Amino acid sequence: MHQQLAQHLPEAALQLVESRHHNPFEVLGCHPIGQNRVRVRAFVPNARRINIQLHDKMASMNSTGYAGLFEWEGKKNALPEHYELLCEYEDNQKYRFVDPYSFSPLISDYDLYLFGEGQHWHIYKILGAHYCEVDGVSGVRFATWAPGAERVSVVGNFNHWNDQCHPMRNRGSSGVWELFIPGLAPDCLYKYSIRSRHNGQVQQKTDPYGQRFEVRPATAAMVPNHEPYPWRDEEWMQKRKHWDWHQAPVSVYEVHLGSWRRQEDGQWLSYRDLAHQLVEYVSDLGFTHIELLPVTEHPLDESWGYQTTGYFAPTSRHGSPEDFRYFVDHCHQQGIGVIMDWVPGHFPKDDHALARFDGTSLYEHEDPRRGEHRDWGTLIYNYGRKEVSNFLIGSALYWLDSFHIDGLRVDAVASMLYLNYSREDGDWLPNVHGGTENLEAIDFLRSLNDTCQTRYPGTLIVAEESTSWPQVSRPSWLGGLGFSMKWNMGWMHDSLSYLQQDPIFRHYHHDKLTFGLLYAFSENFMLPLSHDEVVHGKGSLMDRMPGDTWQKHANLRLLFSLQYTYPGSKLLFMGGELGQHREWNDAEQLEWHLLEHPEHRGIQQLVKDLNHLYRAEPALYSKSYSGDGFGWIDCHDASQSVISYRRNSKEGFVIVILNFTPVPRHNYRIGVPEAGCYEECLNSDSHYYGGSDVGNPLPLNTEPVEWMGQPQSLTLTLPPLGALVLKIQKHV
Repeated sequence: MHQQLAQHLPEAALQLVESRHHNPFEVLGCHPIGQNRVRVRAFVPNARRINIQLHDKMASMNSTGYAGLFEWEGKKNALPEHYELLCEYEDNQKYRFVDPYSFSPLISDYDLYLFGEGQHWHIYKILGAHYCEVDGVSGVRFATWAPGAERVSVVGNFNHWNDQCHPMRNRGSSGVWELFIPGLAPDCLYKYSIRSRHNGQVQQKTDPYGQRFEVRPATAAMVPNHEPYPWRDEEWMQKRKHWDWHQAPVSVYEVHLGSWRRQEDGQWLSYRDLAHQLVEYVSDLGFTHIELLPVTEHPLDESWGYQTTGYFAPTSRHGSPEDFRYFVDHCHQQGIGVIMDWVPGHFPKDDHALARFDGTSLYEHEDPRRGEHRDWGTLIYNYGRKEVSNFLIGSALYWLDSFHIDGLRVDAVASMLYLNYSREDGDWLPNVHGGTENLEAIDFLRSLNDTCQTRYPGTLIVAEESTSWPQVSRPSWLGGLGFSMKWNMGWMHDSLSYLQQDPIFRHYHHDKLTFGLLYAFSENFMLPLSHDEVVHGKGSLMDRMPGDTWQKHANLRLLFSLQYTYPGSKLLFMGGELGQHREWNDAEQLEWHLLEHPEHRGIQQLVKDLNHLYRAEPALYSKSYSGDGFGWIDCHDASQSVISYRRNSKEGFVIVILNFTPVPRHNYRIGVPEAGCYEECLNSDSHYYGGSDVGNPLPLNTEPVEWMGQPQSLTLTLPPLGALVLKIQKHV
């Protein structure tokens, strides 16, 4: 081998100096020459002299005639396994370090095999940058996947971003490159300089597996802290393993951290500030979970995180990964779960990130008919490539593992499922059977759900899926996609469409209130009033309501009452509880000043009371995904725009009546299943909420009059644009 190296040294040296050598370990480091002698080569750009530390002395290395390339020959037993080099530069500065090229490969063949099979569920512990100790020497191990590269180098603030300094070891057909650089510590900035073997183009790319990044607009990754975080949420995590969410209340407050609240000078709150301010607020309002718009690192503020570049890093806008762990930890200690938006459907074209990572379409499809979202200007993952699937599932598992996240809301699932999603004819390619289904994406989603929920029981994987794709939230072994829940976009669209109608015309659209119950139990549904409904010219929820100011507030209270009493878990985007007038603006905090007005405080109080009622009444949550948890009392009163229904549990039932007109309905008879005395658990028209206080004094005693198919009935006054929730207090 050493003769072959010597024979090819001129060409190899030229490749090294020109930063295009495919495997620098063939030239650099220690190589045997005979049984007892070795040759050491070192390449240090701009060095005029290099000395090598032997066991008992320093020895000079000889110049090879190529700038920066030196070598030493001597007895094998004179050289330490991991020797130090002392470099002297033209400006007389000196730098001493352990030679990175004295180390053997650190990533095992088994790790590479699992990654190649797409089943390395802890790949985030292998690829990326990791501070570690090797043979007693501390430093950072770098590794990345770039099979189309001719040469990959680690560049950073430790080597002046010079791609000649630290070329990486190629691990053959795996496409993985690795290098251990002694002496580096956490917080170093780094990227990968990648030279394409196809056209020689050189690009500096940020680490796909980077676990920490600079604050935008800078894009370098940072070596993460290696100290374990001192978690204090053991009780929460143990309970989560056995949590049966099917029979539990799930009420989610959706948040964009950058615009929920800001500091007085307009700057973002830190994760630690949010841990206390946001969690105290959410806990007081009675929500069970916080859902975060993507906190994965992203370069563009206006994307809200949906154009992710750092799938393993919480955005540095609000602090460090340790700060984010503190946020989650504090949530758990206060009894609040954390769900995060996660975006495996597409990624941006930014030159510094995943796009054509190694000079080829590595993460994306080559053909834009499969590899590009025309509407969004983004790229689509090649889910059929095992390493890409492993990258994404590894990301999901990383958040559940390293950050104790309680669930993922998977964005834009419909765009993943359909090959012709938002495409013109001729601008998409069918699958092998000639259909529109993305078979590779389907397999990926099933694997994602099975893997996450098996390894982390009690976590929620929620699909934002806007079509009629069947069995989204049914197990994969039954032919489903395996999600825990699916957003009920039909309920959201129908409810908002109905409530935007002037009440005088609502009786023509009564079916929008009732149609959803035909499919309400076909999936495990979450009812979303999300950020998507208060942007892009749609207006706020408040301003989408018709009528004068009083009616707008009453309609909004009615919408929230419908949401909390309807089957399914709940999600409300921040600001809705304030009755915001303007659309959500990600560059400003919420309109907190509205709480100076009693009518807006009333809406907030109603949301709080609805949450507490929802959590206190098993009838409202224990059978949310089962048809026997719901029963119509009357769905036919279109002429008066009134609906009434019963919510059931093993413990009992509640009665819900909603009047969608601004007219009080006196002497309104409603059937009930049991005789007794009933009381109002909630009246959305109460003066506590800014209403007109039309209601029903106690006692509400039943009459033995059959009505609406029920054996007993009550005569009530229905408040205008109001909701009543009744519960039996005394049986007869």
